[in-house]
Amino acid sequence: MGELVLRRRRSSSVPDEPVYEVKLDDEMLMSSAVNASERALARLTLERRGDEPSDVLIGGLGLGYTAAAALEFACVRRLLVIELLHPVIAWHLKRLVPTASALLDDPRCTLVEGDFFEHVAPGAPVETAVRYDAILLDIDHSPESWLQLSHGGFYTATGIGGLSEHLRPGGVFGIWSASEPSQEFLDLLGSVLLDPRSHEISFLNPHVGETDSNWVVVAGRTR
Repeated sequence: MGELVLRRRRSSSVPDEPVYEVKLDDEMLMSSAVNASERALARLTLERRGDEPSDVLIGGLGLGYTAAAALEFACVRRLLVIELLHPVIAWHLKRLVPTASALLDDPRCTLVEGDFFEHVAPGAPVETAVRYDAILLDIDHSPESWLQLSHGGFYTATGIGGLSEHLRPGGVFGIWSASEPSQEFLDLLGSVLLDPRSHEISFLNPHVGETDSNWVVVAGRTR
């Protein structure tokens, strides 16, 4: 996929704390100074569960903000985070990123190196022990812009159908997107899951001094 870099730097736009950034080659993937939408992914998905005890799967670890936000919910019984890239997990195990202690010191949380898309692919083994009450996804830039072409098969009725088989009745699916998801994707999601809702998450980007937006889409399974 390219050269993956974690860097820590001081920034005049965030004077009180260091900024942690992840780059893939020359592309900026994420910054610790901009994490509102990553946290909102956990909040909006788990709020749809109410206070029901929940086993949660997250695809994509990143800087850990979605996982840390999920662990703030007392209803979360178990949290499994699947991350493809070994260095990303190593950053957390070495406690090099701000959320590492929140994840590592919570016995509910497990970090696993693996391919999320293979884990939920159609035909993947599904047993009661590996079904979840909530599945959260933050890997690609958006449902229309993928980090790898091989991810494209997930964003189809067949791919979403495979994921739905890993949701328990009443379970919910949440997905992060850097840009507004198309109506075509929302219709696709609605053909498999219940009541997809798109949420715009606006926040101040301190690096540019402007308001920016990402999106979170949440949908449920009825049976």
